[in-house]
Amino acid sequence: MDSANMRWPDSLWAAMTPAGPQLPQFAGDVSADVIVIGAGFTGLSSALHLREAGVDVAVVEAAEPGWGASGRNNGQVIPTLSRPDPDDIIARHGIVGERFVALLRDSASTLFDVARRYQIQAEQEQAGWVQPVHSPGRMKIAERRVRQWSKFGAPVEILSRDQTRQMLGSDAWYGGFWNRTGGHINPLALARGLAAALLQRGGRIFARSPVVSFERLNNRWVVKTANGQISGRALILATNAYTGEFAKALAPDIAHEVMPIRSWQMATQPLSDAARKIIIPGRQAMSDTHGELYFARYDARNRLVTGGALINTNDAVAKLKSMVAERLQRLWPEIGDVKFDYVWNGYVGMTTDFLPRIHRLGPDAYAWAGCNGRAVALSIALGDELSKAVRGVPESELALPFSEPTPIVAHGLLRHLAPLMLALYRRRDAREI
Repeated sequence: MDSANMRWPDSLWAAMTPAGPQLPQFAGDVSADVIVIGAGFTGLSSALHLREAGVDVAVVEAAEPGWGASGRNNGQVIPTLSRPDPDDIIARHGIVGERFVALLRDSASTLFDVARRYQIQAEQEQAGWVQPVHSPGRMKIAERRVRQWSKFGAPVEILSRDQTRQMLGSDAWYGGFWNRTGGHINPLALARGLAAALLQRGGRIFARSPVVSFERLNNRWVVKTANGQISGRALILATNAYTGEFAKALAPDIAHEVMPIRSWQMATQPLSDAARKIIIPGRQAMSDTHGELYFARYDARNRLVTGGALINTNDAVAKLKSMVAERLQRLWPEIGDVKFDYVWNGYVGMTTDFLPRIHRLGPDAYAWAGCNGRAVALSIALGDELSKAVRGVPESELALPFSEPTPIVAHGLLRHLAPLMLALYRRRDAREI
């Protein structure tokens, strides 16, 4: 990918969000105490927390803040992982897994607190997040998740079929659960707001400056771009699914341990007042138990922001408009004629077990990848945690379950075949459990 020819995707968020700060490209020979590679949620959160602690920090971004997944996602703020529950996390990581569960439990509130603290106008609504179940047997999933998260003090609640119908305005689901701390945001506005807050506090951000390599030299980390290099005591790599997109040699083990999957987002025309009284009247964020996920939330202009998935992306926009319009009409007949003003896409970094990967790269150097579609809230919280790590907080106090990078075998081939997994998800979605 060539950053010189980089342009913003024509998304709802790009169309509706005020421009971000004007940023310089990187050039020359520069130093900082901490170098952050990537100006998405994780990188910006890390850098902002470092500046609040008085640490000199510089962020080097291949494109612009929020250009990748942080500015293209659906904007749902969800304080759970997509599949693993607390017991799964603790079984894998032990006591540090318990600290990670606590971090995850509080991650949505952490995001909304950060937006309030820095007075970021990101269309944020902490209306809660709902996960309805799409077949009777899948109520076991909701019951398990409520049971496990309740043990850790999460504000979760089981929903009967009647309660789900009232909350979402549809008979399509058989119950579910909700978490009161979740909600939704304009993700690009949040990214640009974090960038502005960082600059106001003396942080530096270099844009349109892809990093081509980093290495440890003379007890310093040296990060190189096409136009110069920056050295620092510590390093945070925060590039997730885009790790190998601008420079394949940047961190190949990390790039190859996640599978970048194209995720499609869509925004309808604004819904009528009558429709909104029926369709998710409480304005919660919703994503259900389908593998081929059904999800929706309102934006500040009362558009329903949803999306879909395709195996064959030929004529993708037309296919998605037809398929998702039919889905919305089936879920909510009151919606009437469905028209979409925006359709866009970006990568989600998937791992084989749906758990994130957090790594030590060397002395005072850290990275994470593998959002699995649930990183909006988590990345803000992890940014703070990574900032603590480079400031020397003992590992016994960190909610960072470290592991070694484990690249996926035949990554290139599987990346081409990954869309075929959608057929398997559809088959599983049709089965009772």
